[in-house]
Amino acid sequence: MKYADLHVHTYYSDSTFSPKQVIDIAHEKGIDVIGITDHDCFGGIDEACACAKEYNIEIVPGIEISAITDDDKEIHILGYYLDRKDEDFLKKLEIIYASRIERVYLVTKLLQEKGLDIEAQDIFNIVGKGTISRLHIARAIYEKGFVRSLGAAFKKYIGVNAPCYLPHMKISPQETIESILAAGGVPVIAHPITMNDDSLISELVDYGLKGIEVFHTNHSVSDEKKYKKIAKQFDLIMTGGSDCHGDAKRNVLLGSRLVQYEVVEQLKRASLNNV
Repeated sequence: MKYADLHVHTYYSDSTFSPKQVIDIAHEKGIDVIGITDHDCFGGIDEACACAKEYNIEIVPGIEISAITDDDKEIHILGYYLDRKDEDFLKKLEIIYASRIERVYLVTKLLQEKGLDIEAQDIFNIVGKGTISRLHIARAIYEKGFVRSLGAAFKKYIGVNAPCYLPHMKISPQETIESILAAGGVPVIAHPITMNDDSLISELVDYGLKGIEVFHTNHSVSDEKKYKKIAKQFDLIMTGGSDCHGDAKRNVLLGSRLVQYEVVEQLKRASLNNV
């Protein structure tokens, strides 16, 4: 039996792991398939594929996009097996990337107004190759010694409702799902427990949602049962993964949530049907 972790990040977004480290750890843990799903970019996929050949590990190419509803609820949507050369989709990613850079400057200014000696370059130095996220800002706050943990950085400064919080560029769930479909991909809602509103799922299905992440590190057994039921109700593919961010989120470990290879096959079929 082959098993897959379909939600893994690299340092091309907000993980501390390089693609090679992801593959090496996957090999150590006996994981057969890894889904590379960095935020707003495909940067880690080719590197992961090259490293995976040594161990005969299969890579599922993916991406994670943060969508915002009209009432400012954040929904994370995974896209699998997209055409990574699709020009329209790549243009959208360029716009998102530019907005993330702008947000760093704006958040840095807010932090400075709160008395924190942090420059935008401090955050860019942490990012390196990756897509810029709030986790990078939190790491800068932590590494400068203004808080005792990453969680405290979010709670005190940059988390939702905190004084220096600024949301992502507003991209609707409908636009996100339709863009993934237009690029030949399979849209899947990530960690639905974080939405705090399961009634939104039927709306996402109307937009073309194809799957739901039933198995996730933050999901309890009762959560899994609930989302299995919802998946069956709407005929959605039941995916799962660790949402591994390397050492950036210490309680999230590669391979902590796995799904059988049948799920990978379902995603492949859904992608082919979408072409």
